[in-house]
Amino acid sequence: MSVEEDFPRGGIVDFDGLRRPVCLAYTPEAAVGDHVIVHVGFAISVVDEEEAARTLRVLRAMPDAIETELGS
Repeated sequence: MSVEEDFPRGGIVDFDGLRRPVCLAYTPEAAVGDHVIVHVGFAISVVDEEEAARTLRVLRAMPDAIETELGS
């Protein structure tokens, strides 16, 4: 994840290779390199690397889940 200091604060999140802008207004503690859970374009929590990997495994188990969710 990268961080842009605009208002509202935003960043770019890499969703398993798909990079999308997200709003970081609800995760002011998020920093470059952190892992975040994103819902409808808003980062809603910061998670550790283990939780991020677990979430990604679940998404990868669902065919086309990431691409479908992100509209690409």
